[in-house]
Amino acid sequence: MKGPRPDIDNILVRHPRHPQHLISLLQDVQAAFTYISPDHLNLICDHLGVPIAKVWSVVTFYKSFSLEPRGEHEIKVCLGTTCHLKGGERLVECCERDLGVERGHATKDFRFTLDTVKCVGACAEAPVVMIDENYLGRASFGSLKKQLKKL
Repeated sequence: MKGPRPDIDNILVRHPRHPQHLISLLQDVQAAFTYISPDHLNLICDHLGVPIAKVWSVVTFYKSFSLEPRGEHEIKVCLGTTCHLKGGERLVECCERDLGVERGHATKDFRFTLDTVKCVGACAEAPVVMIDENYLGRASFGSLKKQLKKL
């Protein structure tokens, strides 16, 4: 997210104080801050009146939530069977080496987060990399680097 980040209180007031709003509240916090910090967890618990164990179980169950700061852009390399066979793992290794980041983490400048996914459902285009919400089919490290330079 570019520009100033909203204060957590501005996000909390948009959500009713009812446990059924937990996931939408977590999504808004994640979108605003790129991750959900321990302070955020405590404030969410207080706002919704739910125990930390409930919030923790939801945050750790869904892969879309992160407890660590994320990069401005997400790189997700598909490692489904077809993508793996067509070089997906090599793409991950090239990203780790060239960006200086391990999968599941953000670069030091928080520009990129590198992740792997099981399948993106585009096997005919393997190997596939998602950059934010955009698909890069028949990806090579050269085509991936070219796309990342455009960001």
